[in-house]
This record gives sequence, C-alpha cells and structure tokens, in this order.
Amino acid sequence: MRDKYDFEIKYRDQILKCSRCGFCQAVCPVYGSTLRPACNARGKMLILKEVMDGHIDLNDELIDTLFQCTTCANCYQNCPSGVNVPEIIKQVRKDMVHIGSCHPAFTGMNEVLQAHDNIYAEDEPEDFERERNKQARYVYFIGCVGGYREDESTLATLDLLDRLSVDYTLIDEVCCSGVLEDVGFQINPRLVQLNIERILTTGAEAVITGCPYCFRTFNNKEQYAPLKEKGVSIIHISQFLKNVAMDVTTDLRVTYHDPCDLGRHCGIYEEPRGTIRKIAPNFVEMRHHHADALCCGAGGGVRGAFAKNSIAMARRRLEEAEEIEADVVLTECNSCVHNLSNAKLRKQKFKVCTTTAFINELMDER
Repeated sequence: MRDKYDFEIKYRDQILKCSRCGFCQAVCPVYGSTLRPACNARGKMLILKEVMDGHIDLNDELIDTLFQCTTCANCYQNCPSGVNVPEIIKQVRKDMVHIGSCHPAFTGMNEVLQAHDNIYAEDEPEDFERERNKQARYVYFIGCVGGYREDESTLATLDLLDRLSVDYTLIDEVCCSGVLEDVGFQINPRLVQLNIERILTTGAEAVITGCPYCFRTFNNKEQYAPLKEKGVSIIHISQFLKNVAMDVTTDLRVTYHDPCDLGRHCGIYEEPRGTIRKIAPNFVEMRHHHADALCCGAGGGVRGAFAKNSIAMARRRLEEAEEIEADVVLTECNSCVHNLSNAKLRKQKFKVCTTTAFINELMDER
C-alpha cells in the first residue's frame, strides 16, 4: 500500500467537499480556452479523488491536467463549498515534482533560477539609467517581467516617480522566486537572501513593487519575513498612487483589467480605480470586473508551459474590452500587459498598458 501524498493529508476533506456543481466551469479560464472538462476545478477534484481512492496513479499522464492551471482563484471565488483549489493544485504539483513527474517548462524554470538571477536567464538587465543601491526612503522593486520584457513600461513608471519627486532607489534585484512554489518547487533561499540584504542596505522604510506577484511574495512568504521584522513595509504601486494628486486628464474611453494576483489574491480593487477615475472621467467597466474579472492567462506558469492556451485566455479577456469600445485598457501588472499585448489582434485599436505608464504619457503630452 502506497504512502499518502501530502495533498491527500492536507486537503482530503477539501477535495471531498467538491459537490461537482460546475460553478467553477463557468469561470475557469483554462476550460474557457480548451473546453476540456478535466481542466476545470471540478475535473481536477474528480481526478484527485480517483488518485486518493487508488484507482489511478499520480504520474506523467496527469501533467497536462494538473499543471494547466493559472491559479487565478476564480474557481475558489465562486465555489459554494469553499474548496481552495489553487492551494490544492500547488500542493499536488509539489507531490508530482517529488515523485519526478513535472512539466518540462517548470523543471526548466527551476533550473534557470538555480543558475541565474532572473526567470529569463539573461545576464544583462536593463540599466534604466538610474542609480542603484543608494540610501532612500523607498526601494522600487521592478520584478522579472518589468525588468526584462516590459522595460518601456518600467521606464515610464520610473519617470513618473521622478516627476512626483519620490525619494526612491533601485537595487540590484534578483527574482523573488515565489513562482517556484506555484509550480512544484521550493522558493530559492539564495535569491531571497540577496533581495533582503540589498533592500535593508538602502535603509528604506518601504518597498514599492510594480509586480503584484512580487507584492504577494514579499508580504506572504515566510522567507521574506525579515523585511517586516526590520520595519520595512511592502506596498504596491497602485496603493502608493491612490492619494497622489494628478493634474492630467483624458477624454479617452478607459477600462481596467484586474490582475488576479492583485485582485482576488490580495483584495486590491479600488485603489487603482480611484487613480484612474481622477484622470479618466470616461472610465467604464468591462463585463467581468473586480472579483469576477477574467484571468489574462499568464499566471501559474501557464504562459511558459501552455503558450497557445494562454494567448487564447487573453483574447477572451480582450473581447470584453472590444465589447465596450474601450480606447485604453489599463492594468496594474506587467505580466498582464505582456500577455494581453501579445494576444491583441491587429483590428483591435485600443492601447494596453499600465496605469503608471499611461499617466506618464499624458504628462508628456502636456
């Protein structure tokens, strides 16, 4: 008789609470793009029950099902039984990695972060023409996507902080590595220690993050607890800007996409909207918004492992922007910007960018 998997020990009661009602199917971004019942939360819970009952094995045949989840938490948000599917899936992935069964994209991600300081294995980060590692009130922490893929957006954010006379510094940051725990591996202690040491050396009272996932990692992972123990608070750029006066406006029709990591995972919905309404009187919501917002398809490692389906999820989201005839789609996550921009069709004329980049652009046009 096999030993019980950790997911079974920790979450057996949760898995058995699934009533097979199908509420999750209506909101699952993976099901929406694949139409595969095994890929929504109900399907995954049925499969895991079969594993617990010994009818099927946890092995490579289940990789496409159990690793194809953005952990967006829309299923959890809408589950009448309160089944915390994202946490169950993350534990299942750890169990699969432990037995040597993992999607190669995630194995590669872990290997990259053992040898490199960012998820793209690039050795020369964008300079951004800013001094680093100096004494300042704030550290602005960019994150891998903002540093290596959405550098123009990051540069615009830094320009805005300069316009607002914010006393900040960049550091020689490395990947927060929190994503490793979502795909079955352990957070990288070497990278954690480097970030903590470099942040504390600046004497900063707070870290401002441009990445919702870094925000979650710094706030919620016990490995980063020394920051709070030293009195360093962690805030997202949308929280920082909420009380800042903006002296620019636009007549464009603007909408907002809630990043899963910032919205459903952290409950931050109104701060970005407050800032947007100050600059865009023609603000309009998409059909799904706040806790019901559709996922862009980038999270949970899905963008790297299942790129085609990830883009399909993003296109479903952009259809809602097209539906309301938006001129601009704003969001507070560089990963969302990256995926939505890659998915945007040529006929879709709206702009996709971060709120900070858009505000900076309006200031440039004055």
